[in-house]
Amino acid sequence: MARPPATPRVLAVARGDEPADLLVRGGRVFSAGTREWVDSALAIADGTIAGWGERDAHETVEVDGAALTPAFVDAHMHLESTKLWIDEFIATVLPHGTTAVAADPHELANVLGIPGVLALMNAAAPLPFTFGIYASSCVPASPFERSGAVLDSEDVRGLIERHGALGVAEVMNYPGVIGGEDEMLARVAAAGRRRVDGHSPGVRGRPLDAYLAAGVESDHECTRLEEALEKRRKGMWVFLRQGSASQNLRALAPSIVAHGCDRAAFCTDDREPDTLLRLGHINDCARLAVAAGVDEIDAILLASTNPARYHGFTRLGDLGPGHQADILCFADLGSWEPAVVWQAGRLVARDGSVVPGAVPASPPPAPLRGTVNVGALPAAEALVLEARPGSRVRAVGVESHSLTTRAAEVDVRPGADLIHAAVIERHHASGRIGRGFATGFGLRRGAIASTVAHDAHNVVTVGCSGADMAAAVAHVAARGGGQVAVLDGAVAAEVPLPLAGLMSDLPAADVAAQIRSLNAAASERLGATVAEPFMQLSFLALSVIPALRITDGGLLDVDARRYVPVDIR
Repeated sequence: MARPPATPRVLAVARGDEPADLLVRGGRVFSAGTREWVDSALAIADGTIAGWGERDAHETVEVDGAALTPAFVDAHMHLESTKLWIDEFIATVLPHGTTAVAADPHELANVLGIPGVLALMNAAAPLPFTFGIYASSCVPASPFERSGAVLDSEDVRGLIERHGALGVAEVMNYPGVIGGEDEMLARVAAAGRRRVDGHSPGVRGRPLDAYLAAGVESDHECTRLEEALEKRRKGMWVFLRQGSASQNLRALAPSIVAHGCDRAAFCTDDREPDTLLRLGHINDCARLAVAAGVDEIDAILLASTNPARYHGFTRLGDLGPGHQADILCFADLGSWEPAVVWQAGRLVARDGSVVPGAVPASPPPAPLRGTVNVGALPAAEALVLEARPGSRVRAVGVESHSLTTRAAEVDVRPGADLIHAAVIERHHASGRIGRGFATGFGLRRGAIASTVAHDAHNVVTVGCSGADMAAAVAHVAARGGGQVAVLDGAVAAEVPLPLAGLMSDLPAADVAAQIRSLNAAASERLGATVAEPFMQLSFLALSVIPALRITDGGLLDVDARRYVPVDIR
């Protein structure tokens, strides 16, 4: 995809015939093409870098030897997983240097279908940010769960051809692609000449060959170095993920140290407000990568140039003439916190804060509210399975900082780390409930529930008693969505999420404080020992990541692609 030509005025400024809007002087400019720093001024006109070197300008900014780099691009993320509406998300990440993302809105699509995706596109359009949207390929993620909508290959094609989606979003049903299912191959083919993002945790060898041969081009699910190396060797782009729960960057960094940064980029995938405010965004990925031995220049390329090139953001990721003036100014590059951020030549952030008025308000559209429809509230006994003492049951095993679950087998006995788990369909009031057990949460009392339950986003709950689970489900349903901790029938803490049951309409700092209180209640009052218990809860139903999951259809063996009984003996 060619970069669009600049305006005649930009050319006039480039020639020196007219003054620039802005001249940034005294900086060390990063050249992505030659991997070096060049002492030069940058002349900006009409939001575009018109040229390098001195020019007349209406405004001049002296940066006193600061490092000037392209702004950062997140190679793969879900807005919904930040729990923030789009204007609040942008205002939160701009001060950290991110001015563009490639987003898969499949959370919204699973709840509201194409209207949800279009609502997000419309909300993003006027904001000072490049919010690239892909066409969600797996709505629902698999046939083993019920979502609020279903998108087929023609829907995917329509989002690309009629609504300007960048390509096909992460193809989560990798067994369907590898197995040659016609519908999944049609969804991949809907991309035409555009990108096809992948999702293939642990897929290697011949299955990986088939997945790549089908047309999938990237993966953000690598957790082991050997897997990342094989995928890169075979030409796949690997996105090094550092989210709130899945934190794989350190494990994969040696592949960059040993083989360079070609066909690689940083992504966050799922990063919550507290993490964004406390640690940052893509700049945090760069910081961690350098600490893990990645060269500083490679870190800049992974954070900016590489993701821009992959996603066809042809005006981003470079500070050469003709590129959009998305520029970061670092007084100390080692801090990875930009002192100044320009987006399309406009000052949008300074010293860690967004400039007042830089991000206009974008009110959430009305259809995003009132999406929780469980019908008749389930009674306590409908949410739990009774297990005989001394029997052995299958349980979904969770572990801190990992989204992969274990297919655990647990003896039912006093003191066992075993709690009830249930998923309640929440889109069509069908009354469909999947029941089972979980282990690894460490809960000793009470219950927790969430309407964030990737990817169909039904209501998921775990707990020590059916009564508390029922109270938790009733509360999030009445709230129109959210996450809650319940003890003895009373709410201990909550995060209301009224937008599609996925996002808040509050500022990031408020949402982050609510999340901290909720996690504290889960650990201090309910006894949870797993890190980020609600992040783990929200992925308990994800039917496309190994090994054992629970959906509204029951207990699912992801590898075998079939429901399995809870009882073993």
